[in-house]
Amino acid sequence: MRQINTNQIKDKVKELFLKANYQIDQDIMQRLEEALKEETSPIGKSVLNMIIENNRIASKEEIAICQDTGLSVLFIELGQEVQIVDGGFIEAINQGVKEAYQEGYLRKSVVDDPVFERKNTKTNTPAIIYTDIVPGDKIKFMVMPKGFGSENMSALAMMKPADGPEGIVNFIVETVKKAGPNPCPPTIIGVGVGGTADQAMVIAKKAIARRMGEHNKNDKYASMEKEALKKINNSGIGPAGLGGRITTLAVNIDYLPTHIAGMPVAVNVCCHAARHAEGIL
Repeated sequence: MRQINTNQIKDKVKELFLKANYQIDQDIMQRLEEALKEETSPIGKSVLNMIIENNRIASKEEIAICQDTGLSVLFIELGQEVQIVDGGFIEAINQGVKEAYQEGYLRKSVVDDPVFERKNTKTNTPAIIYTDIVPGDKIKFMVMPKGFGSENMSALAMMKPADGPEGIVNFIVETVKKAGPNPCPPTIIGVGVGGTADQAMVIAKKAIARRMGEHNKNDKYASMEKEALKKINNSGIGPAGLGGRITTLAVNIDYLPTHIAGMPVAVNVCCHAARHAEGIL
């Protein structure tokens, strides 16, 4: 049994949230550079140039990529041979988030009561935490500061099995079209198919973090990804919704087994930043 102190957890969470808010992954930067070459609209090219420059400045100066520094989401793989000592696991994570957002001067966006009082917690906590117990003696973190300009554009459909791949692709495309300029295109689209309604939403969000250029290992799902991306980019929405060829950088579909009577489909929309960072203790 390997012991991991809660201070180590707090420090790692803090480190990752600062990194995610300051630095775009190189695969996304490379995809933006490729998109700039593919874009034919002068306005679209101008928008992409500004996005790329913004990302470079944020990384160099260690300032937030976007004023919306997101709701703190974590996907954690907790090794079953790990013993957490000197405090609580959830408390350590939330303390790490709090310190990152306070010391990094990141906007705190969490309200405690979503309907009536909507009072800011002033710490960007509590975080949204998904934990899987896995073999081994390590803890793997994937943090995602999820902005709500894009999150608000997400959608869920409890589709019929008979709707098939065509129905899923059409739902993805229509969701992006309805979103228009609101999620700060070019977007990255995560799609979850199967499981239950809640599980589909979770795997859709996690799919956003897939590396650019990687497709689902199942060729049929990979084909759906490519078809949806092509149709979205033929919509003409373009960067910042000002017209052009590049509305979306990637469509990433993941799936789970589901019930014989249903086919849940979740579409999680994310802006071009797709902020996330990974680390291991």
